[in-house]
Amino acid sequence: MRLSTKGQYGVRAMFDLASHSQNGPVPLKQISEREEISLSYLEQLFLKLKRAGLVESVRGPGGGYLLRKRPKEIRISDIIRAVEESLAPISCIEPQKNPKCRRIESCIPRLLWKRLGEKILEFLDSTTLADLLQTRIISPQTPTSRGTGQTNGRRKTNG
Repeated sequence: MRLSTKGQYGVRAMFDLASHSQNGPVPLKQISEREEISLSYLEQLFLKLKRAGLVESVRGPGGGYLLRKRPKEIRISDIIRAVEESLAPISCIEPQKNPKCRRIESCIPRLLWKRLGEKILEFLDSTTLADLLQTRIISPQTPTSRGTGQTNGRRKTNG
């Protein structure tokens, strides 16, 4: 399965929002700058996320977006579905996308892909924004730990 930029950016933007909204609404411009995603693209994604009930907008000075639910209540699959991303690994798993296939009911390889799709969905349904936030806390990527030749506070040595 390969997610399009809609799914990838939707998850990244929601993670950023969850990470920065403790003190109030987060402007899309800030998310755009931190995540290096076009502001106009984010506006389109956030309209879909808002329609899905995952975020709410606050107008006026100091406005921006807030999560509508707690991070532990927002599944990654909800985000991906909200931005209209398919979770199927191949199109014939979704009959409405391939209605002309005559072999759809007897195709054994299709059953393999269907099971794979179910496993992917199961994983994305069981993973929440809170899980991603927890992962960041457990293994933060700080500027001082990246590319410095150090691991866990110790300098790497050759031998």
